[in-house]
Amino acid sequence: MSANNYQFTYATTPEPHRARTKEILKQHPEIRALIGKNPLTFVAIVGVVTAQIVLGILLAQQSWWWVLAAAYCIGAFACHALFVLIHECAHKLLFKNPVANRLAGILANMPLIFPSSVSFERYHIKHHSFQGVHELDGDLPNHWEAKLINNNCIAKAFWLLFYPFFQLFRLSRLKEIKPFDGWIALNWIVQILFIGAMSYFFGTKTIVFLVLSFFFSVGLHPLGARWIQEHYLTHGQQETYSYYGVLNSVAFNVGFHNEHHDFPSVPWNKLPHIRTTAASHYNNLFFHTSWTKLLFRFLFDREISLFSRILRSNRGKVALSDESKPDIELVN
Repeated sequence: MSANNYQFTYATTPEPHRARTKEILKQHPEIRALIGKNPLTFVAIVGVVTAQIVLGILLAQQSWWWVLAAAYCIGAFACHALFVLIHECAHKLLFKNPVANRLAGILANMPLIFPSSVSFERYHIKHHSFQGVHELDGDLPNHWEAKLINNNCIAKAFWLLFYPFFQLFRLSRLKEIKPFDGWIALNWIVQILFIGAMSYFFGTKTIVFLVLSFFFSVGLHPLGARWIQEHYLTHGQQETYSYYGVLNSVAFNVGFHNEHHDFPSVPWNKLPHIRTTAASHYNNLFFHTSWTKLLFRFLFDREISLFSRILRSNRGKVALSDESKPDIELVN
C-alpha cells in the first residue's frame, strides 16, 4: 500500500482471531486451563503506584534536568506498566467481582494524571469485539487524523508525542459507548483529589514528573512503538502483531498481542504459555523483537503511515453507514 494514497486497507474477511482460537482449542484443548484470574496483579498495581508516587516525591527538590531524565528513563516504564495493568482490569483478570476489578483499575490510574481507566475498559472491549470496524474500534485513527499525519516523519513524531490527545478526538465517532456515568465520575473525582493532594504537599516538579512520565509512556519513546506494533501493517496484510523482546519483562507481557486477542481471558503471566503450546500457529506469523527499531522504522519509513491499518465494513449482520467507509482499499 502506498502511504500517499490516503487510503486504509479494506478487508472483506472477518478479523482473524476467532477462527484461530477455535483451531488452537481444537488441537490444544489444554489451553483452556490457562483461562482464569490472577489476584497477584493487584499486588503489582500497588507496588508500581507506590514506586511512581515515591519517585515523584523524591524529585520535588531536584533540578528540572533530573525531573526530565527520571520521567523518560524510569517514570515512562512505570506508567506504561500501569496502562497494561489497567488493561488487565478492563478484561476482569484480577478478581471474580467486576466491581473489584474496576476499582483496581481506578487505583492504577492515579499516577497517570488523566482519568481514563473506566473509559478505556469500554472502548477496549469494543476493540476486541469489532476489530477494524471504524464506528466501534477506538484503536483506529480518524480519517482526518490519518490524512493530517500521513507518512511525514515530523508529523508522525508529533502524533506520537501527543498521541493521548489524538485518541480523545476519536471518541465522538464511537456512538454506541456511553460517554459519562457514575463510574466515570468516580474516576474523575479520584484523579482530581490525587492531583490536588500531590500538588499541595509536594509541588510543581512532582506533578510535572507525573505528566512527563505519562506522555513518554505512550508517545515519543521506544515504549510508544507498542501502539504501532499491535495492529499497523508493517509486513503485508497481517492484521495483528506480537512483540517478543526484553521489554516484556517490565511490561507484563503486553507484547504477546496475537495471543491476547486469541485468548483475552488468559491473564498476562500465562500468555507466553499459549505461544509455547500452540507454537505452530504463531511461528508462521511475523513478530517484532525490538520496539526501538520499530519506532525508528515508523518515523522514517514513508511506506508506513496512519493509513497502514485494516478496516472492515460490517459488524456481523449490521451494515455500517456509507459515510464511515471512505478512503479504503480492497484486499483480496
